[in-house]
Amino acid sequence: MLSRILIAASALAMTTAMPALAKTFVYCSEASPEGFDPAPYTAGGTFDASAHPIYNRLVEFKKGTTEVEPALAESWEVSPDGLEYTFKLRQGVKWHSNEKFTPTRDFNADDVIFSYQRQASADHPWNQYIAGITYEYYNSMEMPSLIKEIVKVDDYTVKFVLTRPEAPFLANIAMPFASIVSAEYADVLDKAGTKEDLNNAPIGTGPFKFVAYQKDAVIRYAKNPDYWGPAPKIDDLVFAITPDAAVRLQKLKAGECQLMPYPAPADLAAIKEDPNLKMDEQAGLNVGYLAYNTTQAPFDNPKVRKALNMAMNKQAIIDAVFQGAGQVAKNPIPPTMWSYNDAIADDVYDPVAAKAALEAEGVKDLSMKIWAMPVQRPYMPNARRAAELMQEDFAKVGVKVEIVSYEWGEYLDKSMEAGRDGAVILGWTGDNGDPDNFMGVLLSCASAQPGGANRAFWCNQEFSDLLAKAKQTSDVAERTKLYEQAQVIFKDQAPWATLDHSTQYVPMAKNVTGFVMSPLGDFTFDTVDLTE
Repeated sequence: MLSRILIAASALAMTTAMPALAKTFVYCSEASPEGFDPAPYTAGGTFDASAHPIYNRLVEFKKGTTEVEPALAESWEVSPDGLEYTFKLRQGVKWHSNEKFTPTRDFNADDVIFSYQRQASADHPWNQYIAGITYEYYNSMEMPSLIKEIVKVDDYTVKFVLTRPEAPFLANIAMPFASIVSAEYADVLDKAGTKEDLNNAPIGTGPFKFVAYQKDAVIRYAKNPDYWGPAPKIDDLVFAITPDAAVRLQKLKAGECQLMPYPAPADLAAIKEDPNLKMDEQAGLNVGYLAYNTTQAPFDNPKVRKALNMAMNKQAIIDAVFQGAGQVAKNPIPPTMWSYNDAIADDVYDPVAAKAALEAEGVKDLSMKIWAMPVQRPYMPNARRAAELMQEDFAKVGVKVEIVSYEWGEYLDKSMEAGRDGAVILGWTGDNGDPDNFMGVLLSCASAQPGGANRAFWCNQEFSDLLAKAKQTSDVAERTKLYEQAQVIFKDQAPWATLDHSTQYVPMAKNVTGFVMSPLGDFTFDTVDLTE
């Protein structure tokens, strides 16, 4: 009996001495990230998901909301005139390390100033550390003209001095492009002649540390033991890059991953019926669109653009491509967003009237290109199929369409070339819940300039003036009135064919807990856990 007790006691001691098994969470992502530097990239989706584990911003969005809360800044004050934002920085925040870099100091004001200034000036030594990169968010949101200076009050206090009041300023700097990177790490890389590692071997202050990336295959992260916030529930985070939605679902069902984005609309019913899976859903804060190049004839004529919009059977696209998981769009912002102008009438599908309108403008035997995205996005699950339906519709009014595509990163770059030939299928998921994040970033005159995100290259001064006026007041009723007027101009001038607003679905394994769906389309994993 004694020997049995001793054996049992010994086994118990061994069990209690052994560390708990590490928890690994696998996310079946839909594409490879453009890169890991948070500033130059705007594709969202995989990039946002791949950046979120690594980086923090001064302020961040509360999970599941568009409200901001303290992050690297523990508090802030705004001057009565709205021109100065003073941030008290969190102390004791540790930077990640890697095999090439061991930080000698904590996060401080120098990092904040470096992170913004490198985007602000083409002359900054870190502005073009990767040839050809642009800072679409920073430029499209008119940050260069908005931020007069950033003052280092002391090591843990920074003051942003603005040239004008900016109602969405806090929401804007809660976006990924405003993530803070290490100025000390940049100095080390500069001296080593390996500046590109700021993008390829990223370090930050976030809940997970970057471990490794195999292009088009896998991204690996590890729990950050020094994270300043609540510790993540999981130890290892893996992105299994899986472009095909059907294959993602197979992996999810087989237990090879625990969560996936962007299921195929045709699979939604089966997912809901699977007892081993569950699925969150909500109306997406997004829009899909076809952007004409308004600087190229005949698309420089709004009457031609309106005629093409009338030739398009958008409901057929919703039925075939979304299969009930979306709705036809008439405005450049989704109906779930404040200031949405529901009084606007959409372009009526009328091929006969469309053909007559084209002929009235002297447009005959028109040939054009439609660009189809090579990847799934929340606002467009199958761009190729949507383009084929547009091709059929346009043929009925005498317009010949060639469908073209490129690799995703190339697609995004080429679609912003000033002389681009053709209309581009693209879309947008809101970054901060403010109407300016759609209309200002995607359609303003500032965003039509090189480095911006206005793929219609459309500049209407009356429209842009309304946006500028709306940003300078904090009165939501007044802002709403101005944005409603701007939507009237947009609809009349038709730089886009507005296509759809989609419903957002996130399937996951039954044992996943703590995942919070974001109205902004973000995927974050610091609160997720796996039950037994």
